[in-house]
Amino acid sequence: MKAHRQNKPFIWMMGAHPIKCGLNPIIIDLMEKGVITALATNGAGAIHDVELAYWGQTSEDVTANLQNGSFGMVKETAEIINETISLARKKNLGYGEALGQRISQDLPPYCHLSLLAKGYQLNLPVTVHVGLGTDIMHQHPNADGAAIGELSLRDFRILAQIVTQLGGKISTDLPNSTDSNHGGIVANVGSCVILPEVFLKALTVARNLGYEVTHFYTANFDMLPHYRPRVNVVQRPTMAGGKGYNFTGHHEIMIPLLAAAIIETLEELATNHK
Repeated sequence: MKAHRQNKPFIWMMGAHPIKCGLNPIIIDLMEKGVITALATNGAGAIHDVELAYWGQTSEDVTANLQNGSFGMVKETAEIINETISLARKKNLGYGEALGQRISQDLPPYCHLSLLAKGYQLNLPVTVHVGLGTDIMHQHPNADGAAIGELSLRDFRILAQIVTQLGGKISTDLPNSTDSNHGGIVANVGSCVILPEVFLKALTVARNLGYEVTHFYTANFDMLPHYRPRVNVVQRPTMAGGKGYNFTGHHEIMIPLLAAAIIETLEELATNHK
């Protein structure tokens, strides 16, 4: 909890599956408590979050709908997201901020379950990192590739700026100390390709600009072990100092346990400081 006490970033990177597992309320609680200070997701994460906010449910039978060409062709989701992104291009907004603003203004029935809306309301950065052609929104005629790319690039730069603040320092109080608890935290939850790659590039941008981003913690949570999270989140970023951890298990079990442990520790610290 040293990172929390020293106001270091806790960057929560996630794919879409944790949203589909119903974990938004737990993640929102960590955002409201100031544990998570920045959230990054992919295009699919934004889609499921938007659908959850407006209709209280998300997902479809991909196998069945692919057979007749109806997979991903829902009109309402595409209208909300694509129109919002196109309009936000002129307002100099990022992808996540634009959708968070839209949801907060519309106040759909399940707005309280939206990570995008909660980030906007808390002034907490929620960045969306899109791979063009990977999301159902890109199948629709109102998809504006220039706007999608520009807003997602803005979000990448926002994330890179946050990454510059991750670094800590080895304690010099004791000889041969290897204490690296002073840096921030990066957690990757259920993204096996896009977020690990985005984080690696954001980290190298930060270091290229002269920021000493070392001695921080990383952790990967997923149901199955994958190459990119292991190498690009757990191993490579912490080679210059810090430590990475890998946890394998179902999101709907692991994340509630993680959140409970964090909250319990914070409550104990608060009690001890009274």
